Amino acid sequence: MRIERLRVYGRVLPNVGAKRRTSWARLLRQVYLVIRSAVLWIVSILHFFPVCTFLVILGMFIDPRKNDRPQRWFFRNVLRLAGVRFQVRYAPGFDPTRTSIFVCNHVNIFDAFVIYSAIPQFVRGLELETHFKIPAYGWMMKRFGNIPVPKDTNNPAAFRRLLKRAKQALDDGISLIIFAEGTRTRTGRVGPFQRGAFVLAQYTGYPIVPMSIVGSFEFHRTGSWMLYPSTITVYIHETIETKGMRKEDIDRLRERVHRIVAEPVERALGLREDMSGVPDTTRDAAASRR
Repeated sequence: MRIERLRVYGRVLPNVGAKRRTSWARLLRQVYLVIRSAVLWIVSILHFFPVCTFLVILGMFIDPRKNDRPQRWFFRNVLRLAGVRFQVRYAPGFDPTRTSIFVCNHVNIFDAFVIYSAIPQFVRGLELETHFKIPAYGWMMKRFGNIPVPKDTNNPAAFRRLLKRAKQALDDGISLIIFAEGTRTRTGRVGPFQRGAFVLAQYTGYPIVPMSIVGSFEFHRTGSWMLYPSTITVYIHETIETKGMRKEDIDRLRERVHRIVAEPVERALGLREDMSGVPDTTRDAAASRR
């Protein structure tokens, strides 16, 4: 008769066979995830480069606003091919036709694809000016309307130029997306926000729309090449008005937006003990709005 457990002096010894089976199951799952990640990367890259090249060529002849639909299809397809299950939740008062400054947490290199797939309007981002010097890519970013961010934003003259460029884009009806942390998270938590996005909002008077990317840290982490099965949910929160705001209000605005962005992220990570008092002001998005 097979003995699964042995009682010695009142103690129950662990089932060694069960432990071995568990170890083998973990090993097999890890092998599966490695193979899965490799295949997804290959498929995504094979899709990315030819389609991206086509969009660059298309951008030579057609204004980016007029070919926004194929660009959005391209970004969504990259997510699908990477194995992402994707959903968006919009706040009831969100107006997709209003030019705004979207402020979002930064998780990994897929954030641009996630955000562009989630925001139902023409939107562009701020990017380090050194990226604009990269052959082909830099030209594409400039052609698409992204705004170069100087390396030394502490330089008053450089920062003023950035504010003017961003204001011009907003005045032209182009909404902007800003990763207010200025770097990607290494822990999954939302890091401190820098002041730039909120100085811009106060300077221009355009509203801020906080955004939260939830589930992306479980999907892919900076410093790793693994892609894990995950559902990414984007929360587009209620619009915050900034017209008439004083400079003295900038830090309070930054704290408020950080709190809004961080709440669903930390709730998903289980970092807050009691989130029962936090109202969920969002609703599932209809497919037509995406």
